[in-house]
Amino acid sequence: MKKICIDKIYILLLLSLLFGAIRVAAQRPQPDSNKVAVLGWTDDTHYLIRNFDAEKNLVTQIVDIKTGKSVIVPPSKPERELLSEALPSGVKIGINDTVSPDMKSAIIVKENDLFYFIKGEKELKRLTTDKADEVNVRFSPDGKKIAYTKNEDLYVFDLLNNKEIRLTTDASERIYNGYSSWVYMEEILGRPSRYAAFWWSPDGSKIAYLRTDESEVPVFTLNRIDEPDGIHGLLEQVPYPKAGDPNPKVKMGIADIATAKTVWVKTDYSIDQYIAWPFWTPDSKKLAIQVVNRDQNDLKIILADPATGDFTQIYNETRKTWVEFREDIYVMKNGSGFIIRSYRNDWENLYYYGWDGRQIAQLTNFDFRVTSVSRVDEDLKMVYFSATGTESTDSHAFRVSLDGKNLLQITKGDGSHNINISPKGNYLIDTWNNISSTGSIIAYNKRGKFIREIHKFDQHVYDPAKNSKAKMVKIMTSDGLFNMPAIITYPLNFDPSKKYPVIFDIYGGPDSKNVNNRWQGSNPSWYSQNGIITFKVDHRGSGQFGKKGLDYMHRCLGKWEILDYEDAVRWLLTKPYVDSTRMGITGSSYGGYMTCLALTKGADYWTHGFAASSVTDYRLYDNIYTERYMDTPQDNQDGYKDGSALTWVNNYKGKLYMTHGDVDDNVHMQNSIYLISKLQDAGKSFQFMLYPDNRHKFSGSKAMHSRNEANNFWLESFFEK
Repeated sequence: MKKICIDKIYILLLLSLLFGAIRVAAQRPQPDSNKVAVLGWTDDTHYLIRNFDAEKNLVTQIVDIKTGKSVIVPPSKPERELLSEALPSGVKIGINDTVSPDMKSAIIVKENDLFYFIKGEKELKRLTTDKADEVNVRFSPDGKKIAYTKNEDLYVFDLLNNKEIRLTTDASERIYNGYSSWVYMEEILGRPSRYAAFWWSPDGSKIAYLRTDESEVPVFTLNRIDEPDGIHGLLEQVPYPKAGDPNPKVKMGIADIATAKTVWVKTDYSIDQYIAWPFWTPDSKKLAIQVVNRDQNDLKIILADPATGDFTQIYNETRKTWVEFREDIYVMKNGSGFIIRSYRNDWENLYYYGWDGRQIAQLTNFDFRVTSVSRVDEDLKMVYFSATGTESTDSHAFRVSLDGKNLLQITKGDGSHNINISPKGNYLIDTWNNISSTGSIIAYNKRGKFIREIHKFDQHVYDPAKNSKAKMVKIMTSDGLFNMPAIITYPLNFDPSKKYPVIFDIYGGPDSKNVNNRWQGSNPSWYSQNGIITFKVDHRGSGQFGKKGLDYMHRCLGKWEILDYEDAVRWLLTKPYVDSTRMGITGSSYGGYMTCLALTKGADYWTHGFAASSVTDYRLYDNIYTERYMDTPQDNQDGYKDGSALTWVNNYKGKLYMTHGDVDDNVHMQNSIYLISKLQDAGKSFQFMLYPDNRHKFSGSKAMHSRNEANNFWLESFFEK
């Protein structure tokens, strides 16, 4: 966003005074006032806000945070949108296109090739002219080069000299350079990576990349219907390592752009381990690389020399259960080191390390969770970060000095707080809400002192016939160790003297809490409109209780989740308005797993379930995710057996409806097929819906069909006799 200098702002203010146009930032509720939002800062004392003027028109204002005086300005468009508008007629920036760091140029994928556009020019410049797909385009930090993969080899294009440089030459169907394997993309690098496995150096002279060899990884076969004209179908084969299977072999290369030569980091290629998430020193002279062992209980960070491939170890973290890669390490721009989050004391705290491996400072020492670093002000030696605070369902803003002193909790009051920090850190704006309030926008100074309430969001008077009502509660586990947070949402016109069905809305995987102290909205859901109570609860392994809770899940997925959820059912059944004969549960993926397990292992508690894209037995899922928690099936046969819905089929006595996409490449339909076969063999009645040519999540008309099927299932199960 473009900055407006402070002198111009005061000129605008003066002109506005002369013409009587000064607007005071809204202090009272306005129609649709929930559209009000802080958009950013123009300088350290003036912020941009989307607000309502005196005539109740939605406008953009520049506001002086000290006085509250404001000036209406034309709405500013994001730089990306301005760049898109500058493109030649008929060309837009699409999902596969890439914008430069300065938002002044873009790479457009068109006609199966790459085209370069610079803002201010009238035409696209064609860069490539071949049949192969160029994918995962990434600009260098200075915007003068791009890197991409083509046929799973790594290339660079020098935009200034109009030259394509090929960095690797040995890719094949099972060997990739700078292109990720499926399991690395899904479980380590993340879906936003879109299979990219390379990282530019800060000066743009080098690229670190993963070389992956999947020759020993078993292939999983998917049969596609090949709509609309295919008669014989289409065979899709993907290397997919299931639990206990051989892994992709990986090593980290560092390519010099000028010479197109690669130096390999001298990790032991014979060791079964995971290598990912490198980060460069600011001077581009060293590359830090994260290495996790196959058992996933030991994380090392090594510092490699791009010239030789030699390395030294600078960080190590181990646990008896599991560790995870750190994706959000902050590298100090002054070259002093990096800031990392660690579970060292069973809660995620911040630690400041030097490149020599020595701890410079422990920045926090909470018995609650630090969730992210918001900003590091290296000049003022201050770190701003988000953390839950003492209540795990909250989210607050904090700051601390780089020596670990002068800790300050900036935001006040229970709920979820999101801060917007001024450029020099002298002011902060907090947008907050909680389960019982739509909240407001508040201005603070750098010491956390309240300045003013900028805006209070509308909160309509509760009408039981029009608005749903949510309540946050705590439920103690039967062993007395964990007080689980939960949200219960009542239907319209709730009458506590009547009996209502309940649906657990569940995901339930490790470290995947879904109960947060946030405003849930007043518009009723489909469930509320149809007389159904919905219920969310987080078990001990949800992340609400740090590693002390998470570690319970080690080697026994499915055990503690179901036990804790059963405690929640028992709590619900103490309420006179809950009908024990209509206890439902629904979820997708891990939530589908929980649903299938609840209707089998937990069949004495749940009566109905709607499960989508479900894992049913963890022997069938990928090795990185599964072994992180379960170890291998060979080492933990009892854990895998106890956590499988297949084991508990004979317990099944309710009504289960399962859905799955036939080409789900994440949770294979094989999972549902195995459970279907077991249920059939046991003479059990159930429902199943197949979604042709759909992956892990359904799309288009298939998604709409699935929603309708779920709604009809609940109506027929709960209300039709």
